Amino acid sequence: MRHGNKTAYLGRTASHRKAMLRNMAISLIEHKAIKTTLTKAKALRVFIEPLITKAKTDTMHSRRVLFSYLQNKEAVKELFGEIAEKVGDRPGGYTRILKLGQRRGDNAELALIELVDYNEFDYSQNKNEGGSRRRRRRRGGKGKGTAKAESKAVETKVEESAEVVKDKLTKVEGIGPKVQELLYGAGIETFAQLAATEADRLKEILSEAGGVMKSMDPTTWPQQAGLAAEGKFDELSTLQDELKGGKVVEEAPAEDDSEEDKTE
Repeated sequence: MRHGNKTAYLGRTASHRKAMLRNMAISLIEHKAIKTTLTKAKALRVFIEPLITKAKTDTMHSRRVLFSYLQNKEAVKELFGEIAEKVGDRPGGYTRILKLGQRRGDNAELALIELVDYNEFDYSQNKNEGGSRRRRRRRGGKGKGTAKAESKAVETKVEESAEVVKDKLTKVEGIGPKVQELLYGAGIETFAQLAATEADRLKEILSEAGGVMKSMDPTTWPQQAGLAAEGKFDELSTLQDELKGGKVVEEAPAEDDSEEDKTE
């Protein structure tokens, strides 16, 4: 069982994994979008998003911390320059992961990870395993029209398989599987989107659902989602412990009253 194992080791030693993530992060900063396996893309997102958050504070200490992770002056310069300016108003969720289907040979699931503020990547390059040319043989009068039709069909198939990876909103205290599906249906699929949603809007969504959800209090959900989007899960756990403690204190008198009513 893998209970509590949140780190994807990717079949590598600690030093190898650290070097690989560093190189992938530098490539993502330079090219704004890279293609890799889905597992590596998820590991890279956890690695690079806290660094982008750190780059919002342009101090000597922040620059030294980022250089200790990346070991590349040009990448650090790019982070504190153009990237920090573009993501300055974003509370988190700086990257987007798009699924690209399976790779030939080992059937590994491919994905594209990109910076959401640089949506200039040409997705048509990812057809047939990321731009590798497909060999075609002309037999029985197979002309250019048929070849173009096949190319469009492959491109359409890739676009249909590309979908944004949803965050597990159930990590937020107070959100269960049913509420998560309700938020997905309302277009709130990531921690960043939940953090940017006002509590009044969340109350409207719950009210429209009716039932038990109508009485739920989503006031702290954006705050929790903001910490999750920035990768601050330790602070999130501390906040959730405080919220649970507050709930116990509030609900205790209600339980005593119910017991007295039963006695009467």
